Amino acid sequence: MTLMAADSSTSTLPQSEVTGENQSKKFVLTLSCVERAGIVHAVTTFLFERGFNIEEHQQFDDGLRETLHLRTAFSGPSVNTPDGLEEEFRSIADRFDMKFSFHDETKQRILVMVSKFGHCLNDLLFRWRGGSLKGDIALVVSNHETHRSMVEAAGVPFIYLPVTPETKLDAEQRLLELVGEHDIGLVVLARYMQVLSDDLCRSLEGRAINIHHSFLPGFKGARPYHQAYDRGVKLVGATAHYVTAELDEGPIIEQEVIRVDHSYGPTALSIVGQDAEALALSRAVRWHCEHRVLLDRTSTVVFR
Repeated sequence: MTLMAADSSTSTLPQSEVTGENQSKKFVLTLSCVERAGIVHAVTTFLFERGFNIEEHQQFDDGLRETLHLRTAFSGPSVNTPDGLEEEFRSIADRFDMKFSFHDETKQRILVMVSKFGHCLNDLLFRWRGGSLKGDIALVVSNHETHRSMVEAAGVPFIYLPVTPETKLDAEQRLLELVGEHDIGLVVLARYMQVLSDDLCRSLEGRAINIHHSFLPGFKGARPYHQAYDRGVKLVGATAHYVTAELDEGPIIEQEVIRVDHSYGPTALSIVGQDAEALALSRAVRWHCEHRVLLDRTSTVVFR
């Protein structure tokens, strides 16, 4: 049998394969609306008619609030885009009065803010470099120079942004400029020890996560582990939550707990607490980046 050389000018491959239109691409749909019949059917029919394959589907029917929350991961032709899907889905969303969004595999860009405590920052950098954070750390901003060498060693830009009562508003304005300049999707306060203004909190609503060194609302303020020791706590915890204008009162995403006993002094409690903080924060960041967290008034629905 004689093999003939293929002529690229006369290729018999379908044009869709030549251009890569048949390549599969992954998407995620999230939505929330008032609970009523026909919602899931409308969603699955929409995806089926466009040749998509559902890979993961989770929903929560909140009987107390009479609302439905849904997350569906699916794959299909790469010619589709989130914007295009949102436009096509609009008529269904209007029919059910849905709050919804489509996302593709594009990783969210993360801005991490830190002060002098570096355990959460170090953990985030480690997970990012290992590929398990599910987002890209684009830069680190700090009001101290303490962790510049660690950040730059990881290949991430470090920006020193000092804050004083006189410069606070200018510093926050610069932060918003950095968010825009670097196309930031998520701001992470990794033990950043400055209180954000109400205006900044509103500007970052739903896209800023903070880690708090206790189960909220307990042990607020300074020296939390000394307070815990004085009260003889038996559990050390940490809370990751969205940032709001109400200090440490934002919707909770994740909480971590570690059991302790009477032998733990303030230093030992602090060490255990740092582990809890790093775990809770990294999970919250990962779930946010995977579009698993849906805001529901003052709380969240998390599809793990």
